[in-house]
Amino acid sequence: MSSPVLALTQGDPAGIGPEILLKLVQEDDSPASWRPILVAERAALEALRTVLPAFPWDRLDYRSAAPGRDALAAAGDAILVLDPVAAARQVSPGHSGPADAAGAMAALDAGVELVRSGIADALVTAPVSKVSIARQHLPGFVGHTEYLAAGCGLETYGRDYLMAFLAPDLQVALLSTHLPLSRALEHVRRDTVLEALKCLGRNVRGKIAVAGLNPHAGEDGLLGTEDAEHLVPAVAEARSRGLDVYGPVSADSLFAMARRGTYDWVLALYHDQGLIAVKTACFGRATNWTLGLPYLRTSVDHGTAFDLAGRGIADPRPLEAVVHTTLRMLSGELPRH
Repeated sequence: MSSPVLALTQGDPAGIGPEILLKLVQEDDSPASWRPILVAERAALEALRTVLPAFPWDRLDYRSAAPGRDALAAAGDAILVLDPVAAARQVSPGHSGPADAAGAMAALDAGVELVRSGIADALVTAPVSKVSIARQHLPGFVGHTEYLAAGCGLETYGRDYLMAFLAPDLQVALLSTHLPLSRALEHVRRDTVLEALKCLGRNVRGKIAVAGLNPHAGEDGLLGTEDAEHLVPAVAEARSRGLDVYGPVSADSLFAMARRGTYDWVLALYHDQGLIAVKTACFGRATNWTLGLPYLRTSVDHGTAFDLAGRGIADPRPLEAVVHTTLRMLSGELPRH
């Protein structure tokens, strides 16, 4: 097949993931440019029949085993669905139980297998509930990013991988991901920052700015010494290795500067430092990219939205934006800097 194949996982079956998958393939206006494999439970999709009556349900072709690319080529107008659970059960939108947590992980594992086996060209994930999975299925689970990286044998703070966000005018990578702030700050050290910069430099091009930790990047020690003790030497070492790195730059102005084009990438030092900027500037248009994996994985910039699930009102446009970005990445167009 010449068209890229995307494996799209359901996320939490009780969230809006199944709905936005169906709306995506229903509303896509360029079906010849790519082919989807929906990795979703039949039970989760069928639970939406009453709220999505206009969906062409007869186009869904359910499979219990991974379809090969030959099957995709022969599918015609059918939409292939890989059901990773293949069990009849009741899905209650908005209420994630143990079976939903298990289904979310089964779909993720099946999606990974599709892309690692070469059947799919990229993995696109709908949102999961970290709480549901950690408390009802897999203790210690903190998110897609960490789970996928661990599955590839990548070292958490080696820094073999980074969570990154691609938005229309802002590209941000995170030094740490889903950690309490007190623990995240413990990772703001010269060695971890340097490793993150090296990882970023291996995967993207352009000017990279490191966000300051303290107000005004410490204001020459007046407002804290961490910037001078850890960030300044990390940046200096990165520059000595040939990386186009700057900073630390005061975070209160850095993201605006990056949006104007002064810098191509920002390395944020903890989750919310970067994500508040991304989601304020372009919520619903940003693509979550797990940088450093041996395959392309992208996702939306929102959560499970349990309050909207099962009502037929979930907005598929953020997922559509992710698919568009993913196809551009597969073509080599992005990341463009």
